[in-house]
Amino acid sequence: MLSVLCTVGGVTLMTGELLVPDDAPTDLIRAAGGVILRRSSNGLEVACIYRESRKDWTFPKGKLDEDETFEQAALREVWEETGLTCEIVRFIGTTNYTHRKGRPKIVAYYLMTPLRGEFEKNDEVDELRWVDVNDVAPRLTWDRDRELFELLLAGPDLSLI
Repeated sequence: MLSVLCTVGGVTLMTGELLVPDDAPTDLIRAAGGVILRRSSNGLEVACIYRESRKDWTFPKGKLDEDETFEQAALREVWEETGLTCEIVRFIGTTNYTHRKGRPKIVAYYLMTPLRGEFEKNDEVDELRWVDVNDVAPRLTWDRDRELFELLLAGPDLSLI
């Protein structure tokens, strides 16, 4: 069910649960994550995470638990990987790819702002770095993450955050 989140510059932002078609592959991995944006004295910054085990810079994400919505999973995974409790601003889009184990994977991403918390190195994430919004794309390892970030930048004005 979609509902109007707000209207920004004549663009109506909708929020609602991502629906996966009934004919999706039975082995589809469903995951969700967040692009966390904050305003600092340096301007707009985005949280990028580094995973030593994968040698990559990316955004926090992870698989949905049973009976969990994409939005619930995104908030939980962001908290588990970054230690940040966030709120969802809006849906950004999805990435689709073949998982390293050969299964199809869809990841729903949400723009988020942090409310509280502090990063601590954990089993999944070795480093969190707040990166100036203009320097994020070159830091990201995966093309799909860069494409998602470009989609975010093409959306409504981020200066309202």
